[in-house]
Amino acid sequence: MTQQSSSHIGIHLRLIGMAILWGTSWAWGRVVAQHMPPITGSTYRFIIASLSLLIWLYSVDRFKSIRDLTAKQWLGLIGTGATGIFAYSLFFMTALQWLPAGKASAVIALNPAFTLLLAAWLFKEKLNLQILLGIGLAIFGSLYAISQGNPLKFLSGNVGLGEYLLLGCVLSWVSYTLIGRAVIGGIPALTATTVGTCVGAILLFITSIFVDGAEGWQRAIHAPFVAHFSAIGMALGATTLAFSWFFNGVKTLGAGNAAAYIALVPVFGILISALWLGEPLHSSLIIGVPLAITGMMIMNKGQKK
Repeated sequence: MTQQSSSHIGIHLRLIGMAILWGTSWAWGRVVAQHMPPITGSTYRFIIASLSLLIWLYSVDRFKSIRDLTAKQWLGLIGTGATGIFAYSLFFMTALQWLPAGKASAVIALNPAFTLLLAAWLFKEKLNLQILLGIGLAIFGSLYAISQGNPLKFLSGNVGLGEYLLLGCVLSWVSYTLIGRAVIGGIPALTATTVGTCVGAILLFITSIFVDGAEGWQRAIHAPFVAHFSAIGMALGATTLAFSWFFNGVKTLGAGNAAAYIALVPVFGILISALWLGEPLHSSLIIGVPLAITGMMIMNKGQKK
């Protein structure tokens, strides 16, 4: 085995680790949401994540890339922090107060599907038949899993608050991706992630003061060990470490090949939630999630064409 192929095996293994960490983040988030106010819990997570990312960025380029940012790039990064960190976290943590983590993780399939549709509309990116087929499968499979086998519930309005909050997660993440696509091109990925995370953490902290107040932070401080472990796991594992593995994968294998591993996130999310939290495996998950994963894989192959 050559040194290059051996190195690539390590990259693939780290991308699997990334999918495991991102899948576990739904179970971690469920635990935090049961013991801390959602906004305060999210603030706690992203303060830790911001500090670790700042240390990482300083060790790499001594903040030179931040000093070189233009006003337009700063505006774009503030937009990514407001959507992908602040808004997404509010929807994410609040939804996990209402829904099982395994069921909620099925929403991952909607992110690339809606991103591709809006990118085609806004940026005139081309869609082929294979991409459209993948989008259809991903959307149907994800909604099938979230709605417990009846996607038409979303059209009739016969769904709960938790399901609508999950759709808020999707809209936040799609906005984050498209803002990045439009505004922050040319910024190193680590710099963009660090600044966006810090912006989101500041917005979350300000909101937590007004909404949860000192009582919310007291509740967070006195939460059980498992809640603190879960918040730190989301911060250091699902944010800092997983993003570093993803960036390395993109650099070595290309964005499409690295992004394909995201299809594994709902699988690990469901399995870990079932094993750790004892969540039941509803039949809609067993049918919907494989359909959603297949759709994501078809989309990825279609984009390569």
